[in-house]
Amino acid sequence: MKNVPWNIVFRYLIGLLIFASAIALLFYAHEAAKMLIIAAFIAYLISPAVTMLTTSATLSRRAAVNVVYFSALILLVGVPAVLTPIFFDEIKIVASDLLDLSYQISDLLTQPVQFGSMVFHFEQLGQGLRQLQESILTPLPAEALALLEMTSINVLWLLIIFVSVHLFMSEWPNMRDWFLNLAPAPYREESLELYKRIRNVWMAYLRGQIVLMLSVGIVFTIAWLILGIPGALVLGMLAGLFTLIPDVGPFLAAMLAVAVALLEGSSWIPLSNFWVAGITGLVYLILINLKNFFLRPIIMGRSLQMNESLIFIAIMIATILEGIMGALLIIPVLASLVVVVEYLRRRVLGLTPFAEDGGKQFVYQPVKKIPLRKNKPSIKEKRKPDL
Repeated sequence: MKNVPWNIVFRYLIGLLIFASAIALLFYAHEAAKMLIIAAFIAYLISPAVTMLTTSATLSRRAAVNVVYFSALILLVGVPAVLTPIFFDEIKIVASDLLDLSYQISDLLTQPVQFGSMVFHFEQLGQGLRQLQESILTPLPAEALALLEMTSINVLWLLIIFVSVHLFMSEWPNMRDWFLNLAPAPYREESLELYKRIRNVWMAYLRGQIVLMLSVGIVFTIAWLILGIPGALVLGMLAGLFTLIPDVGPFLAAMLAVAVALLEGSSWIPLSNFWVAGITGLVYLILINLKNFFLRPIIMGRSLQMNESLIFIAIMIATILEGIMGALLIIPVLASLVVVVEYLRRRVLGLTPFAEDGGKQFVYQPVKKIPLRKNKPSIKEKRKPDL
């Protein structure tokens, strides 16, 4: 069959149609796209274990993926089952205190608040909070069907996430090669370098955040145990977990700890609950500032140089629009955009594609160079796991 190449206009038209179709698909299936992003995020977090098994234990990638994946599932089910009896009393204390605090706030708001010569009326807000509590604690039987439907949908999404995580972990080398091969042959080496720099951004941020989360959780658990705050283990674990949500998370963790201290006081400090809550808030401010100014720069290696005000604004907007996942992903996404925009800027100005720093400002761990086969239209590399 005679090979008749398409003319340039027709090729651009087909390219625009494909691009528009992809955008329309993402808009229509945006909920599914969110679930796939969550799955990709989880796969990336546990992928270092796959790399370790394939390099040290000389397992095939598929075998290593199966070992890591099913081990993670067992831990996901087993750890809560083991820890729940241990933390049951503390979880019950924290939940009861938060519920009591919400009732006290709603009762307080049902009365006029006088400040000097001014009187503020929050009665409607208090009634709304009371109705919200009742709707959560005593759902109507008529809502059971809607609740069952929502639960079933969430179970299906959870199943999609589990299957997608395994798919991403197993097929990532092929997916990466396919994506890089979309670039024209003369620019594939540049595409590979751009991919490596973006990967370094995510390695620096995500792995640094995990170490930071564990460190903060341990430190705050010890601090609350020393202060004698009820539910110290749970509050410390929440403080570490909420660290994954920059700026927003620490504020929520502080409010929880202060609320429990205000209602329960300390097991040994002979002061009123008000003063115990004040001491708790002060200790939290001291420790969180030590984390921000000393611990976080050391762990992250000052690898992501971004304006703090810009980060705060971006996190708030992402939290409002996309919730916790948006707040968690916005910083590495912005840092990746910085890398891409810098590449485009240098290309537009006719400069070399990348600065001579080799992307070292984002390096968290040394990255081995992926060998390319020259004079080939596609990128093929040794099957070394590289996520």
